[in-house]
Amino acid sequence: MEKRHIAILGSTGSIGRQALDVIRQHRDLFEVELLTANNSTELLIQQAIEFDVNNVVICNEDKYAEVSEALQPHYIKVFAGMQSVCDLVSGDNIDIVLTSMVGFSGLSSTVAAVKAGKTIALANKETLVAAGKLVMGLAEKHHARILPVDSEHSAIFQCLMGSAGAPIEKIHLTASGGPFRTWNREDIAKATRAQALNHPNWSMGSKITIDSATMMNKGLEIIEARWLFGIPGDKIQVVIHPESIIHSMVEYADGSVIAQMGHPDMREAIQFAFSYPYRLSLDNRKLNFAELGSMSFFAPDQEKFPALSLAYAALEKGGNMPCIMNAANEAAVAAFLREEIGFYDITDIVGECMAGADFAENPSLEDIFETNDATLAKAAELISKTAGGKSL
Repeated sequence: MEKRHIAILGSTGSIGRQALDVIRQHRDLFEVELLTANNSTELLIQQAIEFDVNNVVICNEDKYAEVSEALQPHYIKVFAGMQSVCDLVSGDNIDIVLTSMVGFSGLSSTVAAVKAGKTIALANKETLVAAGKLVMGLAEKHHARILPVDSEHSAIFQCLMGSAGAPIEKIHLTASGGPFRTWNREDIAKATRAQALNHPNWSMGSKITIDSATMMNKGLEIIEARWLFGIPGDKIQVVIHPESIIHSMVEYADGSVIAQMGHPDMREAIQFAFSYPYRLSLDNRKLNFAELGSMSFFAPDQEKFPALSLAYAALEKGGNMPCIMNAANEAAVAAFLREEIGFYDITDIVGECMAGADFAENPSLEDIFETNDATLAKAAELISKTAGGKSL
């Protein structure tokens, strides 16, 4: 394969760091052209120097001087702000854009890359949750390929590669169950920030780890899968698989099920998105089936984890409802991480925002941004009310 030139949006986060580790192992095949970060200046500077990139964007404009001064001796161009990200991802020097920015913030840059016809290595699931119909429509119009980086969606994508276009009966989206899989509802209600961040299998950023604990992460993945693979929600089933060895499965009309397996390691999915359709060597832990022993599977408890029901409801409603759900969740998770609200307050706030929101059946991209802002404001009111009540 020819060398591929890559932009990593969110290079200092968990996915971005793992992507750079993949590139370290294949410097002859991948070259980093652009790195972006929001606040982590020290690590961004180190990465830019190590990979001798052409361009760097620090999204927090207050930190531009620090990054620019550090990289000037290395002849690395430094820009600031999200508009700079959107402008640079459209450049002719970039083949693949890894969108690993956290949350809704990744939407505008992903749209810019899609409009430029780039290959998108999609690690920002919120993009398709908030604006799936619009983004997929733009991808088709501009001939942009979207390759999934989430381990579950990469697994589904890989399972579909051998299907010869056969109709899908069902997608089985696996979930570890998070840190509270075996807890009762009363104990979960008292869960602390530290307990929720203690994921049993995966090493991830704080926001996605909390989403895993509430199982909202799986709810977001249901909606993402609907748009990536054109599958209605009633054909996407979540199954708890604590060992996290099977990353997801596809079932066909004849009852055959194809699964993709591996140890929990996001680098496998990242590398496949970078190298597709080729498979490259990777310095990772390989499966030993003799040592693996058994694997277990359970139905999710939607009473303990109401985020799943909220996601299915948002998907069924359509329009801007998934965007409302996502924005409310982002705000509530941030409040939980600040220890302002309790664990179940997260999904309570999401539910209230969904129930009281202004619904738009066929939103434009501008409507989606307005919906996000309005929902964040509504969620902030609810968080303030909830936090105030707890302090009494």
